[in-house]
Amino acid sequence: MKQFEFQLRISAERYLDYYRGAARHVVVRCADGVSVQFPAALLQPFVTAEGVHGSFVLTCDEQNKGAELRRSTLRG
Repeated sequence: MKQFEFQLRISAERYLDYYRGAARHVVVRCADGVSVQFPAALLQPFVTAEGVHGSFVLTCDEQNKGAELRRSTLRG
């Protein structure tokens, strides 16, 4: 399994683009400098009135399928 660690700071206003479907994917730069794209729908469980903020880990198989997103204790 591959794991990608990153931090997100998406305001509630900016998240509306994802919610409305204007943006379907999120592109992030990971802690190790790698850029990763994943479906914006994975963010839904983490949305608050302030948007999406925090450290996350994206896990997927070797073919970059079956992506799962969870909160992390990554600091930075």
